[in-house]
Amino acid sequence: MYRYIVIEGNIGAGKTSLATMMAQEYNARLLLEQFEENSFLPKFYEDPVRYAFPLELSFLADRYQQLKTQFQASDLFCPFTIADYFIFKSLIFASRNLESMEFGLYSKLFTIVSSVVPKPDLIVYLYLDLKNLKRNIEKRGRSYEQNIQYDYLDKIQQGYLEFLKQQQDLRILLVDTNTIDFVGKPEDYQWIRDRIIEEYPLGISRLSREV
Repeated sequence: MYRYIVIEGNIGAGKTSLATMMAQEYNARLLLEQFEENSFLPKFYEDPVRYAFPLELSFLADRYQQLKTQFQASDLFCPFTIADYFIFKSLIFASRNLESMEFGLYSKLFTIVSSVVPKPDLIVYLYLDLKNLKRNIEKRGRSYEQNIQYDYLDKIQQGYLEFLKQQQDLRILLVDTNTIDFVGKPEDYQWIRDRIIEEYPLGISRLSREV
């Protein structure tokens, strides 16, 4: 079985929910992104041009610090780690949110930071269409997210998909979750869990569930 799995996806895809459920079942070490502690995030949604650069820098610093701390600490009782983010999401979001000169500087810093962070054994990307992403965002009710537009969600989704297509040395499982409810239906959770723990070759494997 894999020792380090990352659950990724767009805003509202259900990353944290699935990572938490699997960590509880397998008694795994759970790494959750601490985005709610980022004071720049609500300001970014109000004024993206002004706050994009400090937001992306602060996220990169926080993600790096958390991953470094967690992987330096050995835990004999939790040999399996599952996270709801991958360090490369920093580069994906920055590529969509920053101006070219800012992104050039950011990329240099990212290269330094990411080189010392362990790569996951498997990345699971939860794919939802924009309508379902927006529905989930509205349902969870974070006030600063309610004005997120479809074009922004589409921009981030395309950034993820372009990045994933370029990766040849990572195992990536892209799961279409538009027809499943792994939070509300135990059988749907069992289906996606069983798919995640299978062995996959390097590159992208795609899955969807027939209904």
